[in-house]
Amino acid sequence: MKIAIVGFDFPDCALEEGLCRKEGIAIQRFDGKSPEYILEHVHDVDGVISSYGEFTDEVIKALSPRLKVISRTGTGYDEIDVSSATKHGVAVCNVPGYGTEVVSDHAIALALACLRRINEQDAAMRKGQWGYESTRPLGQCKGRVFGVIGMGSIGSAVARKAAGLGFEVVCWSRSLPAGSRSRGGYRVVELDELARTCDVISLHAALTEETRHLVDERLISLMRPETVIVNTSRGAVIDTAALARALEEGRLWGAGIDVFETEPIERDDPLLKAPRTVLTPHAAYWSEESGVELRTRACRAAIDVLKGNAPRDCLNPKTLETNSA
Repeated sequence: MKIAIVGFDFPDCALEEGLCRKEGIAIQRFDGKSPEYILEHVHDVDGVISSYGEFTDEVIKALSPRLKVISRTGTGYDEIDVSSATKHGVAVCNVPGYGTEVVSDHAIALALACLRRINEQDAAMRKGQWGYESTRPLGQCKGRVFGVIGMGSIGSAVARKAAGLGFEVVCWSRSLPAGSRSRGGYRVVELDELARTCDVISLHAALTEETRHLVDERLISLMRPETVIVNTSRGAVIDTAALARALEEGRLWGAGIDVFETEPIERDDPLLKAPRTVLTPHAAYWSEESGVELRTRACRAAIDVLKGNAPRDCLNPKTLETNSA
């Protein structure tokens, strides 16, 4: 059996090599991620471990029927055509929940950095400027409303941490009716109400056709000049151009952004020039501890499928019945 590592986000694959070696599985690394690259370089493999490989219908067809599993080192799976994989009997695995604490920590850190305008004060001091007058207003947690969009494990952790800091927390989720309470007891509101009333809005929704540009020009227009937007989910959940315009025009307090519509970020991305932004390079998911868990679980899922065992997390579990038949 053979596993290909495709579009990997890590400098080495020693961890994966060690796990596969114990199971008698060969492993080979391919650094490209585009469909064209995969079609040209990846052949005759039983499984794939991927960070950012783009597995379109064409790619999956080309690797079938030998391919049995695509395991992604992450929570999202928008790079993989899951319906095509299901049709061709390919299990698609991901690693939900691995970075709950570190991503939620990062989201809170971005929110506080924006409210306290920490990066602006740091930059001013490095230029020899003393004082905080040029970076007012400065905000605090108590007395402000924190809105969470998407109440999965990460969104729920962010809600818990924001409440612990003194924010009033409200939330919106596609699976929760307005007027109800989330599992943590937070009030569920309509999306438009959340936009109108929250001082901080933190995004934790998966990227789907329904959530692409969920935060668009219309929704941003409902927000107040005191609002901070935080995104540690997927870049395309926000209309970047609309967000940048709102910041340039002073219609928002600020934005803390870890994920972008194009990654790595383009040099002409309008957010790079937008004022009152705190930007990080898709780093929210990473800590040394979470990285080991992420890679181990993704590799273990691929091995389990190839060995005929049920993986911990599978997006299309019916394919496992096909593979074991």
